[in-house]
Parts: sequence; structure tokens; C-alpha cells
Amino acid sequence: MSTSSASCPALFISAPASGQGKTTVTAGLARLLRNQGKVVRVFKTGPDYLDPQILAQASGQPVDQLDLWMAGEAYCRQRFYEAAVEADLILVEGAMGLFDGDPSSADLAALFGIPMAIVMDVKGMAQTAAALVTGLAGFRDDIHFAGLIANNCGSQRHRELIEDALPEAIPFLAAVPRDPELALPERHLGLVQAEEIRDDLEIRFEAAAQALEAAGLLDALATLSPVSFSASTEALPAVPQALAGQTVGVARDAAFSFIYQANLDLLAQMGAQVRFFSPLSDTELPECDALWLPGGYPELHAQSLAANTAMRDAIKGFFSAGKPILAECGGMLYSLETLTDYAENTHAMLGLLPGHGAMRGRRGCQGMQTAELPEGPVRGHAHHRSMAEQTPEPMAYGRRQRHPAPGEPIYRAGRLTATYLHLFFPNNPAAVAHLFSHGPGNDTVQATAASPHIKESSHAVK
Repeated sequence: MSTSSASCPALFISAPASGQGKTTVTAGLARLLRNQGKVVRVFKTGPDYLDPQILAQASGQPVDQLDLWMAGEAYCRQRFYEAAVEADLILVEGAMGLFDGDPSSADLAALFGIPMAIVMDVKGMAQTAAALVTGLAGFRDDIHFAGLIANNCGSQRHRELIEDALPEAIPFLAAVPRDPELALPERHLGLVQAEEIRDDLEIRFEAAAQALEAAGLLDALATLSPVSFSASTEALPAVPQALAGQTVGVARDAAFSFIYQANLDLLAQMGAQVRFFSPLSDTELPECDALWLPGGYPELHAQSLAANTAMRDAIKGFFSAGKPILAECGGMLYSLETLTDYAENTHAMLGLLPGHGAMRGRRGCQGMQTAELPEGPVRGHAHHRSMAEQTPEPMAYGRRQRHPAPGEPIYRAGRLTATYLHLFFPNNPAAVAHLFSHGPGNDTVQATAASPHIKESSHAVK
């Protein structure tokens, strides 16, 4: 087994909790270095779809999601190695608080030896911020802390109070001023999609870059030592050309955009041609052998989706022809008979699957699960604030990462597979190939084991 290695400075940007400004700082730093002609590769911890859209625009580079449970250690290692070969700096944005979840952001940072910077919203406190950071830094002994980035800092005196209270071992990296022009717009599932506010984001990126440069963060980055990333040529299994000669139509527009780039890459590696279409504006499907209706915000565009009867009829015809369709979360809501939006207006949807979808305020479901499909188990996650009612008996349920209760229902009607779960295709390429294959019905497919680089461990299903 041969191993290749590459070195590159890297920084893991985490926080004590969500809402501290991690994405603002990560995006601003990526833009600052990009403006200086540097190649910055950014990764996002966990299954998030929205932050990577923001970070990709800021950095001008593709952004992959890295999760030790969902993707596996070998996958994460390979992505870091590939980035280190070409990048001047690697940035990793954490998820939630740095120790939250299992595996957590801290687990990923510790495994790959990436120093962590703590972004903390210091509004309303001073020396207490130093105390909190000191506690975080002492919680585990396998993590190197690069220092504190104080966000929402009110003044030079505010900065001094925090910096003077920090122990000598924890550097004060930068103070980001209190400025609403730096904050990123949000909605019910997280940040607003980058494509919807591209011009506004450009203004915010440049403002954040200027603020971070004025705060002296570049001086702190200059002290980062390179991190060595290695990858084995045999750690990841060879991807079979199981979809050679086939075309997969993928819905992608403002209503359907929760798409892992890794999923698209895998389809291409398996030989499939990917053709995008818009259920909002197109009137016919592209020539294709299978369809993928990913998640997104159909509830925000339900009226337009309902009004596009030509596209609805085209997808119904595709379904009636017995061709494979994968509908995830928002795609599943689109597949139901109706969808009721936040204004309590009900709109006709595809009607491929009996049932009715409705939004339900801020209550919802999220968490990592394994989709137990006849084709084989595929890991992924759920994140939604809607409910589906009057649906048929599920074919199966998702298996939760660490809880014995049944997870999300998984429905099958003909060649349609519909579920709230978002699947991470590289977890089990063989199962995904069977799912999209235009061959015999899925009920004849033999169950396929998960990708061999996913091993049961302290981060695995229990």
C-alpha cells in the first residue's frame, strides 16, 4: 500500500455554540486571502448545505462537507490531502459548539492535527470571555488551540479587557468589530442560499475581509505551521463504472438546491452524465434515465411549482414509465399530493406518493441516520421543519446514529424512493448505483454492504 503526503498551513474555526459568527469569519478570511492571490480551500464540518454555498462564493473554490460518521475517516483524509496539494491555506469551519456531537468538530481537528481558533460573540461580557475560552482550551488535551477571535467587540477598551484576562498560553488573534453589515442573512433552516443574495454577499465578504485585515488576523496566520496530510492509494475503494452510459436528471434551482458536490462527483465517477433542470421554470425534463429530486425550499416556491403543470406532467409521465426517482426531503414534499406553506396556503404537487406535506413553524427534526434500503445501507441526515401526513406504510425506517427509536420513514412506490433523509452517496456507491439504475425493479436488488472505509467505531451506529 503506497501513501502520499502533502503539507499546508491549516486552521480550524470553531466556537462555543452556534450563532457566534463562525461562517462570517471563515468567509471573510477566505475572501481576504483570495484577494491577495492565495488559494484557500475551505471545508465545512457536518452535513450542512447552506454554509458551503456561502464559503464557496467567498473562496472561489469548491467546498466539501466532512463528517467522520457520515463520510468516514478515509474519505476525510483523502479530501484534506487533495486540498493540501494545491492550497496555500486550508480552513475548516466547525459545526455547533466545538465539542457538540459525536463525532464533534474537536474530534475532526484532533484526528488530523489542525489547530483550532475559537470564534466567540463577546457582546455583553469581557473577562468572562477569557474564562470561557480557558475552560474550552483545558477540556481536552489532544487539541492545539491557536487562540481567540473575539466577534462583536465593542471598542478597543473592550478588546483590552478580554486580552489582558487571557492566560499566556492562549493568544488573542483578533477583535472583529460590532457591525451589522458583516452578518449573514438567515431564515428557518439556516443561512439564506448564496444564489439568492449573491451581490449582497459580495459586499459583506469584502467588508469582513477589510475588518479582519484591520484586526491583524493575517499576522496571526503567519505563525501557523504546516500540517501534514497523507492519503493511501488503497484506503478508498475503487468506484465502479456502474452507471456508464446513463443520464441522471437532477433538479436544481431556488426550490431544490441541497446537493452535496460529493454526490454529483460520485455519479460522474460511476460513468453517469448529470443534466440539471428546474422544476420552477423548465417545461420539460432533459433526456435522462433517472431523476434525483433533492432537498431545498419548495415551501417558499410552492405556488410556482404548482403552476408549472407542464413540468408536473413530465415528471408524472417519467414515474409512470417505471423509471427510477430519488426524492429527498424537499423533493419528497414535491412528490406528495399537496404542500401547505407557512401562510397556510395549500398547493397541488406531483401526487406520485399519497400524502400531504405541511410546514410546522420552528419545530422540526434533525440528526444523522442510516437509510436502510433494499439496495444497501446509505448514511445521511435529516433536517426539516415540516411534516408529511396520510402517507402509505413505509418500506423501511432510517436507523438513528445513537438512538433505538425508528428514524425517518422511507417510502417506495414503483421506482420512486422518497424520504426526508438526505443521502451521502459516497458512503455506499454500489447501493446508489442500484438505486439509479434503469435496470430491473429495485425490489429485486440484493442488499449491498456499506463502503468498506466506513467502520464501526466510537463514532459508529449503536
